[in-house]
Formats: sequence, C-alpha cells, structure tokens
Amino acid sequence: MLKPPFPLLTLPLSTGLLPALRLSKLPATRALGRIVLVALLLLSPFGLAACAGPKPTAVLGCGAGTLPCLKGKAVVLLTTNKGEVQLSLDGDNAPITAGNFVDLVGRGTYNGTLFHRVVKEPVPFVVQGGDPLSADPKVNPELLGSGGFMDPATGQQRQIPLEILLAGESEPRYGSALSAPGLQGRIKLVHARGSLAMARSNDPNSASSQFYVALRSLPELDGRYAVFGQVTKGMDVVDRLVQGDKLIKAVVLEGGTLVKERP
Repeated sequence: MLKPPFPLLTLPLSTGLLPALRLSKLPATRALGRIVLVALLLLSPFGLAACAGPKPTAVLGCGAGTLPCLKGKAVVLLTTNKGEVQLSLDGDNAPITAGNFVDLVGRGTYNGTLFHRVVKEPVPFVVQGGDPLSADPKVNPELLGSGGFMDPATGQQRQIPLEILLAGESEPRYGSALSAPGLQGRIKLVHARGSLAMARSNDPNSASSQFYVALRSLPELDGRYAVFGQVTKGMDVVDRLVQGDKLIKAVVLEGGTLVKERP
C-alpha cells in the first residue's frame, strides 16, 4: 500500500475499491452509479469529513502572505493530446486555490504530465491530473496520484487549505469541510459539469498540484473539495480524455495577477 498523503479520488489501480466494483459488472444506471460513487467517497480511506467548518481564519487566508493569491480572474489554456481546453479561474471566490494553480502553470509544473485517473463508469465522474510524478516515464504507474508540487524555496511539498466561500460572507472559510444542511445552499462555487477543483487527501489542508474536472454535476462533493474554476471551451475534449492521455502544456492567456495579500 502507498503511504499518505493521497490526493482526492486517487485509488491505485492495483488496490482499493474501484477495481473491485468494475469487475463486479454493476448495472450502469445513473441512480446506482450515484450510490456507488458516494459509497466510495464515504467508505474508502479517502472519505470525506462531515462537519461544519469554522469561521474564516486569517492565518490561512491571503492576508497571511505565505501563498500566492489570484487577483480577479484568469484564463488558462491546456493543450492536450486530444485538443485544447480553456479554463476560467475565479480568484474573487477562491483566491488561494486559483492563485496556486496559476503559479504552478507559470512554473511549468503541469507540462508533460498525464491525466492519471479518469472515471467514466458506471457513470461519468471526474478526469484527474496534475501529478508532477506522471511527467517522468520511469516512475512506477502505481505511484501516480501520490505526488505534489515540491517548492524549491522550502524543499517541501506545498499544501494549500480547503477554501470555501459562502454567500453573504466576505472571506472564504478555511481548513474544514462544510456539510451542515444550512450551509450547503450558500456555497458560491459548486460542482457543476465542467467545474475545476482541487484534489486532496483526507486532510482538508493537503491539496497541492492535483486537480480534477467534474464530468457531471457532483453535489455530493460540494463543501468538501474546493472548486476554483470552470471549463469554458473544450469540454468535448475533456469528455474524450482517457487515463494516460497527456497534458502537453498549460499557459495563462489572460489575467493571472498574483499577490501575497488580500486581493
């Protein structure tokens, strides 16, 4: 077994629940599919926390000055071996999460990486990529999904906190999943089809470089994983991606102003 940290939704191909479910040939109905996916998330070692989060914590926010924050919007172009995908990143509602992604794009972190996890059965779920380990063809495939961005300034893996903004609040909440019924309807950025979000381990503050695109609406993930953008062009390309396809290059087309204070 691999050791933590594990990014969200990552089950090694040789272990875990997902292969067993595939081998059982479950009927691919939408209702059953939703039950299966929720069960995977709640019962696996990568399950989701189920508690309301605290009020915004300044030490984890942009005011802490330790992480890049995106000011306003940014447009990023992903060139894949299946075609181009355009992303709109939302620094207004997810400044740290979007800022981290823009910073990694600028560093070339995503260039040459693979989409190492694509789940389309029993129903469409996610396309996941962004593991720097996948850019090295010599890396054992079973390790893909366990890597993150190693910050050369610190020599350690950069990790960012879970960041969720609620309607009626001026600052995101950080550090804990938000699942209380009264909060779910107030989440500003939700998992719609084409939403861009960060992968993480069971620790809410463990996201690094791995990201995923939702292949359909996934309300069961709202408040548990940080959405920070949306596919605006090329969703048909995302739909054609399969496990092992390559992200050739990622570039910022518009915006992308990074700051270390509150935008």
